[in-house]
Amino acid sequence: MTRLIIFDLDGTLLNTIDDLAASVNHALRLNGYPEHPLSAYPFFVGNGVNKLLERALPEEARNPETVRRLRADFTAHYSEHNADFTRPYPGIPELIEALRERGAELAVASNKYQEATVKLIDRYFGAGTFRTVLGQREGVPVKPDPTIVRDILRETGHRPEETLYVGDSGVDMLTAAAAGVRSVGVTWGFRPRQELEANGAAHLIDRPEALLSLL
Repeated sequence: MTRLIIFDLDGTLLNTIDDLAASVNHALRLNGYPEHPLSAYPFFVGNGVNKLLERALPEEARNPETVRRLRADFTAHYSEHNADFTRPYPGIPELIEALRERGAELAVASNKYQEATVKLIDRYFGAGTFRTVLGQREGVPVKPDPTIVRDILRETGHRPEETLYVGDSGVDMLTAAAAGVRSVGVTWGFRPRQELEANGAAHLIDRPEALLSLL
């Protein structure tokens, strides 16, 4: 029986790509680097903000000092503009309500930095909807390292065999495998179905309500 469902955030619960792209382009522009079209960003995201900024920079500028400088500009802008265009995917609010009605516990495991992860979850779903909300935290490796999932399991007291992990990328599928939990790949997010299949998704769903049949 499934008792805990862990969700990725960006590309799974929320379509955040427009606001992420705008904030990265803002940071690039401030520092004299070329910007990117929106279509490039689904393949930049997924491994945390530092990797996002590194991928957006020209190859010759990809060094820790430049990434730190851009991160400060990105974070300042994103903190003010992370909800300009971001919205839950269609059917997600209804899915969350249905899961809660069934008594399932819910959690979030994101590579987005912790402050923004909590802020967005509270804004769009309300504080307390998710038992545990974890983003990228200093000193903790980002997904696909399984530490974030293991931290959630420890905090909630659930076992891997009664847990589903839901995400939209190969990183998410690898995270689930490393943590020993069952993976569900969603096809409405940032990455193609083929990436989910190639990285071992145990299940694939095309609509949020289809998750209910996997519990």
